[in-house]
Amino acid sequence: MKPYSVDYIAGALLACTILIISSPALAGPPFLTDDPEPVEYQHHELYISSQQLKTRNDTTGTLPHIEYNYGALPDLQLHIIVPYAFNHPVNGQREGGLGDIELGAKYRFMQETDNRPMVGIFPLVEIHTGDANKGLGNGATQVFLPIWLQKRWGEWQSYGGGGYWINNAQIAKNHWLFGWQLQKDISDHLTLGGEIYFSTEQAPGAGSSSGFNLGGFYNLDEHNHLLFSAGRGLTNIDTTNQLSSYIGYQITW
Repeated sequence: MKPYSVDYIAGALLACTILIISSPALAGPPFLTDDPEPVEYQHHELYISSQQLKTRNDTTGTLPHIEYNYGALPDLQLHIIVPYAFNHPVNGQREGGLGDIELGAKYRFMQETDNRPMVGIFPLVEIHTGDANKGLGNGATQVFLPIWLQKRWGEWQSYGGGGYWINNAQIAKNHWLFGWQLQKDISDHLTLGGEIYFSTEQAPGAGSSSGFNLGGFYNLDEHNHLLFSAGRGLTNIDTTNQLSSYIGYQITW
């Protein structure tokens, strides 16, 4: 197999990070930053979405990925993502197939009040079901251990936090990921927002990375929602994130 450069590996690892973190519709997707709010007890969320990340070396993404969230208990959400991943190297063959499957459980242990934010944890496990040799997966199981906070002030809402990624893939490093988001309800149907995020070094010699996204969601009705965002890196742009985007359709019941 052809050896990959540190730049290629760093970009691929950031792509995996960007393309696998997700959560409920009113917070989380379409942004990288997550939130502590679980799906309501005995309620469901189903997403059909696509994400894309372009770097100097390749374009990677999902087309689509299916996400399902279920409120198993009053403060507990169960979570799964099954992606159809693609990888299109600049000087290589386009590949497609099953990506890494994500499993998680979100637990809210502090409710929001007038004087304090909502707080919760959302540990995730990325199972290496994608073919890493084709650029469709990480090549080893990953675990993310984050804590998230959220607070609302009328039409404004903000959430953020971060956590530690444990990555056992070859030529990969465990790393920290942090993000913060702010959004505003423009109307009963439309909410717009933006985020910034930062990751410590994910591969030896690759350096840290950061970026931003702008986007929002549009409520067609009580049960049907459209989600969208786009952004790019702020550091090491060519090798980490020249352009990233998300578009999705969500059903809630």
